[in-house]
Amino acid sequence: MATTALGLAAHTAWAKSTQTAQGDAGMIVAARRLTESQYRHAVAEAFGADVRIQGRFEPERREAGLLAVGSGQLSITPSGFEQYFRLADSIAGQAVADERRARLGDCRPAADKAPDEACARRIIARVGEQLFRRPLTEAEIAARVRTATLGAERTGDFYGGVALALKSLLVAPEFLFRMERAEADPEHSGQYRLDGSSKASRLSFLFWDAPPDAELRRAAASGELHTADGLNRQLARLASSPRLQDGARAFFTDMMQLEHFDGLTKDSKAYPKFSQAVADSAREQTLRTTVDLLIKQKRDYRELFTANSTYINRHLAAVYQVPFTSTAEWTPFTFPKDAERSGILTEVTFLSLFAHPAASSPTRRGVKLHEIFMCEPTPDPPADVDFSKVQALENGTVRTRLLAHMENEGCAACHRVSDPVGLALEHFDGIGQRRTLENGQPIDVTADLNGFRFAGAQGLGAYLKQQRKIPACLVRNVYAYGVGKAPDERDEDYLADQTEAFAKDGYRVPEMMVRVAASPEFFKVKLPARARPATKVATAAAGDTGGIQ
Repeated sequence: MATTALGLAAHTAWAKSTQTAQGDAGMIVAARRLTESQYRHAVAEAFGADVRIQGRFEPERREAGLLAVGSGQLSITPSGFEQYFRLADSIAGQAVADERRARLGDCRPAADKAPDEACARRIIARVGEQLFRRPLTEAEIAARVRTATLGAERTGDFYGGVALALKSLLVAPEFLFRMERAEADPEHSGQYRLDGSSKASRLSFLFWDAPPDAELRRAAASGELHTADGLNRQLARLASSPRLQDGARAFFTDMMQLEHFDGLTKDSKAYPKFSQAVADSAREQTLRTTVDLLIKQKRDYRELFTANSTYINRHLAAVYQVPFTSTAEWTPFTFPKDAERSGILTEVTFLSLFAHPAASSPTRRGVKLHEIFMCEPTPDPPADVDFSKVQALENGTVRTRLLAHMENEGCAACHRVSDPVGLALEHFDGIGQRRTLENGQPIDVTADLNGFRFAGAQGLGAYLKQQRKIPACLVRNVYAYGVGKAPDERDEDYLADQTEAFAKDGYRVPEMMVRVAASPEFFKVKLPARARPATKVATAAAGDTGGIQ
């Protein structure tokens, strides 16, 4: 209890000390709360991948189709801050353990039981730069050195004091939020640009889902990221790194709304094969398949809807009703044509996430296909809709029930768009098992949409491959994910040009990401109405260490 109280007092002292910070901290134009995966990657970058992070994270918010956009509108609740404080206490304690001290730096205290301000300063400056994603100011370093000294004096342990300083860094707004700063643009009078550190963070979180590494921070500090050649060198390095797979996994986790697995339940009588192991495996299958196809093989993005090659494990083999003889946990697998599988829309992930607990749902599947992959959200149904006809699962097939439901003119307009693509997937039940009958009647998987007629999942995949909205939506999402804002009408010409270039490149995702990140629009500063000098944000945080508003 005494250590916790000391840590909270140290953080309060630090926050108040920032009120006197002066200099060129710049103007904060955006503050985006770290996602759970970004938080975990940031801690691993600073202290090692073996540091355990056990705790609950604040709920995230989806805006304009992406959690990455919603993160710019989030604060931290008082209970959330308490959880972050507990995480910081655990992480800092692990970081100063004997086996991990080498990661803190090359200095050693003169005596383990006495304060050593010079050594503490070196540790704080090094680790602080990693956590804050920029060099610390002198005021920020000095405040933590005082915390470390005070802690060492009171506990009789140099590393106990350092742990308190690290905890102060880990609960600071500058760590928990991605603070993007603007500075005057020396080449364009009266205009602003993102500073080098903000550019570096925007790049690293897009490509790696992690803070900038030492090389990218160096490029930011030297001004290289403000030059075309310097930026292109860093982009080539980021895109060629194996860590691009981490960035792609994070992006597609967000875009495909895979967080819905966290609360997914199925009726055990309807689907006895479904379990938490199947849910976890399905999520991993979709990410493995997507990353392998688009990042490792650099294939055409549109093949995501037509490819019949994937990865399976023993849990999924039971659902897909295929043999599993491999001794490895995961193995490549190619579905035969008569399996009717066609890309990720026929994997357990999409088919189970967007279905009912005890039945499939062509409407939900159609709505989510348009929302996720075509950037066409569907409005909510009228409040007085009668769902009784479509919910009568014992009557005929879902197609006949939906046709009866669409007699309601208030529903027909949306259902005419969403239902055809969902009905094409009806040979797969609510967890993705193939079936051809429902209530003893043959399932009709033909569909007619916008003058195109197709049948089944394979016909749907071929249809989607020809739709310009599919790659255009991906470009829009990559841009919005990277900048943390939904595009507006001023971005439409830019996005159209990027989509055209994407097509000319054979719809290869890594090249598209580089091209988007190399464009001036990716770093364009849009000053919010209440943009504030950077020191004001820390001042506001100092007023209440129980929450960040």
